[in-house]
Order: sequence, then structure tokens, then C-alpha cells
Amino acid sequence: MSDTYELKAEAREQVGKGSARAVRRNGKVPAVIYGDKQPPLAIALTYKDIYYKIHGGGFLTTIATIDVDGKKIQVLPKDYQLDPVKDFPVHVDFLRIGKDTEVNVDVPVHFINEDKSPGIKRGGVLNIVRHEVEFHCPANAIPEFITVDLTGTDIGDSIHISAVKLPAGVKPVISDRDFTVATIAGSAAMKPEAEETVEAAEPEAAPADEEK
Repeated sequence: MSDTYELKAEAREQVGKGSARAVRRNGKVPAVIYGDKQPPLAIALTYKDIYYKIHGGGFLTTIATIDVDGKKIQVLPKDYQLDPVKDFPVHVDFLRIGKDTEVNVDVPVHFINEDKSPGIKRGGVLNIVRHEVEFHCPANAIPEFITVDLTGTDIGDSIHISAVKLPAGVKPVISDRDFTVATIAGSAAMKPEAEETVEAAEPEAAPADEEK
């Protein structure tokens, strides 16, 4: 899991579109903290702080501590909205984290040892089927990413989720099948060579009988 971080926030007494617009006019971002069997808490975050966290990577998989007027609350960002034109944050949802909280979260997939894949060495191509996989796991044990080792993979091989070593307590949300994460496919550059091999192996047709 990525290193945790802390954000300072102010509680908002009023909610709704009018209140949210007023918060944004003051250079802040409206947000809400919910979950853990407690009432939702409307807050306002500093625009600069939340902007860099969202665009810095790993935002939705990293637990944060929000200091709301001196009270510290552990949360996991669950969703955010960006302005469709200017790409700045306009709202954020946080899930309050308790000691037994479990969550579904999309985790990035990293691939290693491409140089140890015979198939890729021969000109094959890594075809990534899933750049992220959704997992169910404890909120305080979210992996930053999962690692797929390509050592020994050849053209035509498929790497399934069962072949990936996962941390304790981390389970795929899709549980009814052993789904594919990636494959090693033949590249277009290899096709002409393969076709020439086939053509060379075919016997030449016998010449037609000449007319007598």
C-alpha cells in the first residue's frame, strides 16, 4: 500500500448545490466522509492539496487521515468528480475506515521480466487484457499494485489470475472463473516468415500432361 498522508479540512454546516458552489468560489473543494455506521460528514478541502493528490497517482488505493477542525479521521478515497473542461476536482467522496473495514478497489497490474520471456524474445507481443484488477481486501492492506512475472512465458501462453501471487486477505472480486490478465501473442512482423515456411514445405504441383 502507498504511504498514508494527511489532509486538513473544515466541516461544512450546509450541503447542496448552492453550498458546494460557494465552497468552490472560496478556492476549496467540497467533499463528504461516510461509512462505518456513522452519519455523513460534509467537509471542505484545500484545492491545491487535493488536486495534487488526485493527479499524483494511487489516490483511490491510499488511506488518508483527514484533520477536520482538530478531529482526525482515517479514510479511503472512493470517488471524485473532475470538471469536464478544466480537469480540476469539484467533489470527493471518502469512506470512513474502521478496524474491520473491507473494500472493493481497482489495483494496477505491473509486469516484470519481459527479458526472460522466450516468446517476447522471439518477437512476440505482451497483450495486456487487464491493466487493473478489482480486489476485495481489508482497507488497511490494499496493495499498491500486483506483479505478474513473465519469466518462461512463450507465444500462445495466457497468464491467468491464479498464476499471480496475491497478498494475504486479497481476493479477486470476480470469483467464478480463472480470468486472463495477459497473453503472449505473435506479432504481425512474424507472419511473413511463418507463411514462407509453410510455402516452402508444400510440394510443387505436378505439371499438366502435354497434348500429344
